Amino acid sequence: QVRLVESGGGSVQAGGSLRLSCAASEATYNTYHMGWFRQAPGKEREGVSVLDSGGWAAEYADSGKGRFTISRDNAKNTLYLQMTSLKSEDTAMYYCAADREIWRRVTLSPTEYDDWGQGTQVTVSS
Repeated sequence: QVRLVESGGGSVQAGGSLRLSCAASEATYNTYHMGWFRQAPGKEREGVSVLDSGGWAAEYADSGKGRFTISRDNAKNTLYLQMTSLKSEDTAMYYCAADREIWRRVTLSPTEYDDWGQGTQVTVSS
């Protein structure tokens, strides 16, 4: 079974940085759109940043623009999210996901993603 496994979460103080990683169990994921999403307690899951299958087109939610950077290393079947200047409102469970429908434009909408990891917790204290 194909899996996505997130890592890199943790507890940091406001202003700190974290790099999240998402390792895919097979190289097929290198051909999919990939994205990072988050869900805070009592809130809906939301898109944070996504990257198209070619690694050229990235989109960011307004909340992360200028602070977060998404990237992928296809040689390692791994997706990354570098987060800087973290704020308390960034506290959430972070998930990576894959969209197999690469014929369409990459999107921040979680409903368009097919495969999900188990998540990694990010906690930012002020």
